[in-house]
Amino acid sequence: MTNMLTNPSRLRKSRARIETRFKWFGRIAIGISLTFLFVMVGSIVLKGKSALVSSDVAIIVDLNADAVDPNDIHATRFDALMKKSLREMFSEVSSRKDKKKLYGLLSVDMGFELRDQILQNPKLLGQPQKLWFTASDDVDLFLKGSVDRALSEDNRRISDMEISWIDSLSEVGDTRSHFNTKFFTNGDSREPELAGILSALMGSVLTLLVCFVISFPIAILAAIYLEEFAPKNKLSAFIEVNINNLAAVPSIVFGLLGLAVLLNVFDLPRSTPLVGGLVLSLMTLPTIIIAARAALRAVPPSIREAALGMGASPVQATFHHVAPLALPGILTGTIVGMAQALGETAPLLMIGMVAFIADVPSSIVEPAAALPVQIFLWADASERAFVEKTSAAIIVLLVFLVVMNLLAIYLRKKFEKRF
Repeated sequence: MTNMLTNPSRLRKSRARIETRFKWFGRIAIGISLTFLFVMVGSIVLKGKSALVSSDVAIIVDLNADAVDPNDIHATRFDALMKKSLREMFSEVSSRKDKKKLYGLLSVDMGFELRDQILQNPKLLGQPQKLWFTASDDVDLFLKGSVDRALSEDNRRISDMEISWIDSLSEVGDTRSHFNTKFFTNGDSREPELAGILSALMGSVLTLLVCFVISFPIAILAAIYLEEFAPKNKLSAFIEVNINNLAAVPSIVFGLLGLAVLLNVFDLPRSTPLVGGLVLSLMTLPTIIIAARAALRAVPPSIREAALGMGASPVQATFHHVAPLALPGILTGTIVGMAQALGETAPLLMIGMVAFIADVPSSIVEPAAALPVQIFLWADASERAFVEKTSAAIIVLLVFLVVMNLLAIYLRKKFEKRF
């Protein structure tokens, strides 16, 4: 050490080596973090991109007056008509077991699809028509190349006979792939090829709306009071400590609180965005309060002093001068809190939002699912096709989180004022 102090050049070189080593440690840490991030996101994208593609099969359906009554379309047994059309296309199929496999080429919703196509275009009636129908999940996976036909028949869900039927359809151009709009327009379903995220997405939107309407004004007013007006005594210190502690409480505890109080005491409707929003608002309140107080604390004291010196009251100084300058930080904290609430699953599971909900909710008091819960349910499903649906839903959730964070950055830049 004495030699270094007496040799300034050696001391500078030692400091430079330490600084260079520290910079490389930081770069390596960032590189490792980005590698893990790219691997995680990349694996999700690779698994989920196939869910955005859907497979269809063309079937010739007899729509003569004997098969479909133009005057009473709803009286037609469309499912039976579809099965008859499949048997006519593959007349060599005779056993009951093989017929069941034949019907399994198409989705179980094939009768409803035929009815909807006729209702949309009544001109189809009167003669045989070649129409497109959604393939079943097993056929869809096979057409996407996710099933290895080299495996033995016992090791795959699709049989050699079904593969021969699909090959014969593909040879004449009766199979196709297209963008899977049903993933975004359908609700949940027991059948992977029909399952979509619309009901869960609307449930999340309504839940976040309730959460924002309740938590934002309460959190902002509480932060302004505690930071600007509350006397510095033991009571305010006790409140501050509890707010900081609540921010660290596991989210499932808030779910238990909602179950015990909102459902059992106030008897609010179970599995609704109203209850979900109330629970998530309790969870996000501490986060928004802490962020808002930090934003208010960052405003220079000279702004308050100048306003008070010009004759403004404390309330006017706070709401006319301090709060507008703190608005970018407040909005950023609010959006980050909302993003955290969007990804929460445990509190929603405790209040019953884990139920199978296929219908799209239209109000906050109707039963609904949420996107994180939908991902949880699909990840636990036994059908292989739900794996890609799960990954695709995760991609949608990540996109929403990225959009919300970008919105926070935009609002911070838009409302930021130099002082």
